[in-house]
Amino acid sequence: MTRVSPDVLRLVDPEATARSIVDGMRRSVRGFRRRGAVLGLSGGIDSSVVAALAARAFGAERVLGVLMPEADSSDDTLALSRLAADAFGIETVLEDITEALTALGCYRRRDEAIARVVPGFGPGWRAKLVLPSVVETEQYRLFSLVARAPDGTERRERLPFDAYLQVVAATNFKQRTRKMLEYHHADRLHYAVLGTPNRLEYDQGFFVKNGDGAADVKPIAHLYKTQVYQLAETLGVPVEIRSRPPTTDTYSLPQTQEEFYFSLPYDRMDLCLYAVDHGISALDTAAAVGLDEAQVERVFADIAAKRRVAAYLHAAPVVFGAPQADDAPEVSGAA
Repeated sequence: MTRVSPDVLRLVDPEATARSIVDGMRRSVRGFRRRGAVLGLSGGIDSSVVAALAARAFGAERVLGVLMPEADSSDDTLALSRLAADAFGIETVLEDITEALTALGCYRRRDEAIARVVPGFGPGWRAKLVLPSVVETEQYRLFSLVARAPDGTERRERLPFDAYLQVVAATNFKQRTRKMLEYHHADRLHYAVLGTPNRLEYDQGFFVKNGDGAADVKPIAHLYKTQVYQLAETLGVPVEIRSRPPTTDTYSLPQTQEEFYFSLPYDRMDLCLYAVDHGISALDTAAAVGLDEAQVERVFADIAAKRRVAAYLHAAPVVFGAPQADDAPEVSGAA
């Protein structure tokens, strides 16, 4: 009988894993006939690990980290991003995207939607979206808004679907604006753009289509987030970054990835995803993640539901009359 334990996600040889990824990055970027790499640095574990791998793959002098804070960014975002860049000796460029987002109406469109639910919401207020825990209820989960007034009082309101869609559509400007700037610098330098999703995010659609979901190479999309943390230690990612809880850094109130999107903390979520990937039952997963069988079944159902949503996010554009795969030209040296 196969059971799940944290050991199943442990990299046997993290240094060998790093070498394999570095080799794949070199071959892929060479296949694109690009001479280096650009990535957005957020101060988080994933972008820091990709920065470390890129410095190994291309040399620090051929890697550019783009720092792209905005009005809602956490206070430590820039400091941690620079800490990662300094650790691996890569050059950075600062692109504050607040003015661009203001011009696009990002904040205005978001606030208009929130004000339909919380009258008076505007300058000085802060907010975030949250989901109820999937392990605590069998009911269909709906997003709620947590809004904090300038005087510190908080309200929690259920978001109507149209208001929820407008808030998400408005905040998606952030990821798409950042990606636009990454490709600007990549075009300027004749570099490739590196994506930073881990396996959990990639599988479950925790990215914006044509935003942070866009990249030429996604070096760690096959690694569970638990493995990314293990690799981070091997690569020398600063401990300040390794000890920071994963956040969305999208809304003005502090927000964990767990309360916004995932059912559980990443380490237990990784184990559930591993169980689904390997056909392991909820009963044989429960003890490892500290839940009962029924709760794990709900997590499994949530994984399946998010995969259905992710199918659209992963889908390539539909092109009518496109050449068949056999007719497509080969790219010499591609991974």
